[in-house]
Amino acid sequence: MDSISLKVPVTIKAKLTEKLKAAILEDLEKNIKQAELEIQQINIQERRVIDENKPDVETPEGAQQMHAIQQHFGMERQKRLEFRAQALEKKEETEKLAIGAEIVQGTLERQVEVHVGDDMREVMNMEVLVEDDKVIAIRS
Repeated sequence: MDSISLKVPVTIKAKLTEKLKAAILEDLEKNIKQAELEIQQINIQERRVIDENKPDVETPEGAQQMHAIQQHFGMERQKRLEFRAQALEKKEETEKLAIGAEIVQGTLERQVEVHVGDDMREVMNMEVLVEDDKVIAIRS
């Protein structure tokens, strides 16, 4: 056997245009607002659950129940706060990017036939450059 068919990764990059930058920033802003809304909803739900259950914090069972409620809602709130912080950081990074910069959009796979003697680095290092949804370059 002197050849084999492999699946190898292909990096998809986009050339940053005003249109793409605006779309990315709009999406990040939407995600930030959604996270903020979810945090508000979690706070409301937490108050409602505490009011409905009215745990007696003077008893060990009540204190334990109150702690469990606060821990549950605290974990959910923390997830949203971390997501929001990441989105804000990414928004700041995106705002600083220059038009024309190449940004990684993701990875796809392609099928390739590899033969004995092929340069594996060439086979593995493949990328596609896209500008406004049009392929403008295929690099290896």
